[in-house]
Amino acid sequence: MRIKPLPPWPAAELAVMTETELHSAARVRVEQAWQRCCEVCPTLPAPNVMFNLRGASAGQAHLGRGGLRFNPVLLRENRTAFFEEIIPHEMAHWLVFHLDNGPRLKPHGREWKTVMRDLFGLAPNVTHQFDIQQAQPAPHRYQCDCQFHRFTSRRHALVVNGRRYRCRHCAKTLVYRPETNL
Repeated sequence: MRIKPLPPWPAAELAVMTETELHSAARVRVEQAWQRCCEVCPTLPAPNVMFNLRGASAGQAHLGRGGLRFNPVLLRENRTAFFEEIIPHEMAHWLVFHLDNGPRLKPHGREWKTVMRDLFGLAPNVTHQFDIQQAQPAPHRYQCDCQFHRFTSRRHALVVNGRRYRCRHCAKTLVYRPETNL
């Protein structure tokens, strides 16, 4: 296996791309990563590439849908890191899944770590360190005895339907406190 990262994508070029251009460039990067994977697994199918992932996840090898899903907000905010780390990370999942016994292997197990290190020349980091404020808005404000908490619309809907949450610090039940514009 090769221990050389994919060629760097010029950061200045990434910085000025429109969203459409950025998505096209990401597809090119997926193609580059796929070509590298095909060197060790020639029968690896090419993944579909989708930009419909929401929330805190940057990417996902969505094997049921036959492709890779990426978070367009986090891509826009973290362009270089996506091209250097996230796309190879997800392609490593894609490759491992298509190996013998792939569906039975741990998502970030030994095989995935080996692909990250030996094929892409990257540290096998499981999570990203991106600021997710823009990707995961939490407009619903809750309060306990010690602080305010922000909930996503999905979690707020669970509360409306009867679910209760407690603060991890003071153990009090969180109460909805909508913001008022004075």
